[in-house]
Amino acid sequence: MGKKAVQGAMPATRTTMRAAKADFEGIVVVCAKCAKRQGFAKRDFCRSLKQAFRRETRGRKIKVVETGCFGPCPKRLIAVATPASMSCRRVMLLDPALTAPEIRGLLPDLGLDAAARSPETTGGGRDS
Repeated sequence: MGKKAVQGAMPATRTTMRAAKADFEGIVVVCAKCAKRQGFAKRDFCRSLKQAFRRETRGRKIKVVETGCFGPCPKRLIAVATPASMSCRRVMLLDPALTAPEIRGLLPDLGLDAAARSPETTGGGRDS
């Protein structure tokens, strides 16, 4: 049988990839299941983590995103990942009772320290 055209569907066309400027300098991905298990309301842990980074990095923006389960499911900890940890196939397990400077010390791979020291730095400096 032939394929039926779906009413209102766009015709298949060739698309190209485009890039847009991001208004944040680092990203942290948090397991929503772990946060919920620790008693945090939806996105509350993300908000507190984002505020902690904002205070510690002098206003530099960090994107904190909740996602599905990472797999480890630790008791009394929250699974968190950054781009550098994901490239090493690792997930960090954080205690939600940690203070902002302690969390900042555990997640140094966001590249914000280097950007704070030299504002002319571009793109992280890694060669592939």
